[in-house]
Amino acid sequence: MAKNTSGRGQRDLRVKVKSARGRKVSSTRWLERQLNDPYVKRARAEGYRGRAAFKILDLDDRFRFLVPGARVVDLGCAPGGWLQVAVPRVNALGEKPNKAVGRIIGIDLQEVEPVPGAEVHQLDFLDEGADDQVRAWLDGKADVVMSDMAAASSGHKQTDHLRIMALCEAAAYFAFDVLEENGTFVAKVLAGGAESELQKLLKQKFTRVVNVKPPSSRADSSEKFVVATGYRG
Repeated sequence: MAKNTSGRGQRDLRVKVKSARGRKVSSTRWLERQLNDPYVKRARAEGYRGRAAFKILDLDDRFRFLVPGARVVDLGCAPGGWLQVAVPRVNALGEKPNKAVGRIIGIDLQEVEPVPGAEVHQLDFLDEGADDQVRAWLDGKADVVMSDMAAASSGHKQTDHLRIMALCEAAAYFAFDVLEENGTFVAKVLAGGAESELQKLLKQKFTRVVNVKPPSSRADSSEKFVVATGYRG
């Protein structure tokens, strides 16, 4: 009788992490997921500061808002992966001859390691006068306001959903103050019910509002991104 050799030479290439004393099971699962995430590996290989860089890459490949000459504001820009993507696409360093040179302003509550071609500022966008400050840095209005912000997790799904939606709505109102006519707003949201009010608001202000879950977004995550184009001003 012939031996079954179908499994010969095959190995489980997934990295398995043993739970260490004092470490939560959830932490172990997170670490194991990180070690086996192809986008985490790609980010390291391609020099991006995090896997989130591929989300904005996916979105821009589809909607083309990061064009040469665009003036971009990245809210909650830490650790800087979205800035890294935006710099070459808007030609912020002027490396594309005969193409318009863009501007990128990244703001965050925490200090962020500099990204060549981007201006990074430590600022709370919720502060009074923050919109005026950003317009001053840009010497005008923005063509794109984008946000990958998320509120600190409480561990309670519904609470976290409400927190991130409140943050996203605040980012939308900030965008209304700094966007040029026909501008674009891109932001992370969480599915859960409260996003319908944001949708109504954006549809009043933009000509097109689309919800997208990019391929780089984890399948088990409730996150998605809203892309609103054609700001009415």
